[in-house]
Amino acid sequence: QVQLVESGGGLVQAGGSLRLSCAASGRLFSSYAMGWFRQAPGKEREFVAAINWNGGGTAYADSVKGRFTISRDNAKNTVYLQISSLKPEDTAVYYCAAKRRYSDYPTETLYEYWGQGTQVTVSS
Repeated sequence: QVQLVESGGGLVQAGGSLRLSCAASGRLFSSYAMGWFRQAPGKEREFVAAINWNGGGTAYADSVKGRFTISRDNAKNTVYLQISSLKPEDTAVYYCAAKRRYSDYPTETLYEYWGQGTQVTVSS
């Protein structure tokens, strides 16, 4: 069992940056691939980024490439999402999620555990 708690969201001006954190409970965190998803008002939840168990593999949605960076610290049971050059269209609730395998990382139905989300609001 893995419990996930996101933090670091907030209100930021366009062009600004935030670092989101996702703290995980459980001894097996390092064996899980991790993903970040987001859901904007009135839209479906979408894939943002993923990272494999040791940080050696990462992937991003085209809409965030070059602006967002996913990383993890297995010693701290934490995964991060550094978000930069924020745009109003990045406004959403951001969720982290965990799954056993890194493959098929954009498919949210394959993720076993989810956090409650953290709100990111970007003002223009």
